[in-house]
Amino acid sequence: MTFIRSNVKLDKVSSQCSAVIIGVKMWFHLFPVFIILIFQTNQIQAGYGSGQGIEVSTVGSYSGSTQHNISGWPYFEYNVPRNVTAAVGQTAFLHCRVEQLGDKAVSWIRKRDLHILTAGILTYTSDQRFQVIRPDKSENWTLQIKFPQERDSGIYECQVNTEPKMSLSYRLNVVEARARISGPDDVYVKTGSLLTLTCLMSQGPHDLGTVAWYHGSHPVLTSPLQEGNDVASVPRVAVDTEWSDALTSRLKITHARPSDSGNYSCVPTVAESASVNVHVINGEHPAAMQHGNTAAGSPTSRIILVAVVFLLGQLR
Repeated sequence: MTFIRSNVKLDKVSSQCSAVIIGVKMWFHLFPVFIILIFQTNQIQAGYGSGQGIEVSTVGSYSGSTQHNISGWPYFEYNVPRNVTAAVGQTAFLHCRVEQLGDKAVSWIRKRDLHILTAGILTYTSDQRFQVIRPDKSENWTLQIKFPQERDSGIYECQVNTEPKMSLSYRLNVVEARARISGPDDVYVKTGSLLTLTCLMSQGPHDLGTVAWYHGSHPVLTSPLQEGNDVASVPRVAVDTEWSDALTSRLKITHARPSDSGNYSCVPTVAESASVNVHVINGEHPAAMQHGNTAAGSPTSRIILVAVVFLLGQLR
């Protein structure tokens, strides 16, 4: 009986050993499969965590060229102006172009208060100066700001509702464009001489329209011919406007007359005007031409000087 029990125990041990050996062999066969599965899982997680195929932009993150995306995700066209300057009252435009938008939506956000201005083609602000312009089936989503003021300056974001969110920032600068007339506020010229007034506008965008000149409240009318001469020549009154680094307009009046005296204003289309006072005088007052209304050699100045000396003597 003891012998039989020993054989039973040996059979059990032998069966357990066989099972262990089979398990070890199966593990060696399956081990490469587990390694491949683990490697693929890590790759998938890494790709998902990095936001592969999604481009998120902030101010200054991208310098220029289009970033092509082969994954099918939306992407921004970066070859657009993102630092925009507009004059007060002149309509401003911020251009955002989104390729491969698909079923996503484009919104415009004002950064300073995170106010949603537009979503899709709808306006989400009570300020009707803001509107999105998007031609049918176009990739362009342009934010239009009518009659901008200096308070509208700041950062605006074009956003796409991907996950994570995509955004491209724009800086809007709204400036008060002003005209400036070179020289003093009071201009003195002799009768019969040449009067030239130069109006300059160097601030603001280079779309300041045209310039009008006014003599008092009346527009300055140019002359086709020089008066008193039968031969066509330089007109007595002429206006020359040109662009260089600034908008420059010159009003030229030849053979100035006393009737040409008065206030002259340079009035740009979208900028603050500037003005000067012109005095056309006879040649017997050269001191007034050099020193304006406070000519040191004039009789009035001598009388004032004598009076001051007299008062000082009385105080002693």
